[in-house]
Amino acid sequence: MANAYHDYNLALLAHLRGILLAMGENEQVSEESHAMFLERFDELVMNLREVPEERHLGQDMICQVFHRYPQIAHLVPRDLLWFFGGDCLHFMPDEEIAIFQALEERRYEAEQNDEPFDWNHEKQLLTMPAEGARH
Repeated sequence: MANAYHDYNLALLAHLRGILLAMGENEQVSEESHAMFLERFDELVMNLREVPEERHLGQDMICQVFHRYPQIAHLVPRDLLWFFGGDCLHFMPDEEIAIFQALEERRYEAEQNDEPFDWNHEKQLLTMPAEGARH
């Protein structure tokens, strides 16, 4: 059963795949190992489309992105780190984890009340500076 949150993260994976593909096209990585990595990445996405609960498979893949391609670590959507969890959380500071935890709690509450939930909008609300901090 797919939902908006799952679809959002699949879109982020597609975005990340585009970045990885560009790296190969720009000959910034070993072609053979890069091609095999992209195949595994595509398998992950297909598995997630069919069985959304199988997120643990993505933990290793996202961690490998950080280790294999450190030059693009800053381009990896932070939401994917939270989505996959586990070892991926080692790449997030505690403050960021706290924000995502609050987001997850809001999402859960909205689901329990059969209310719509816009992950991006809620994230923007949580990361906005406090009213008193504006100058």
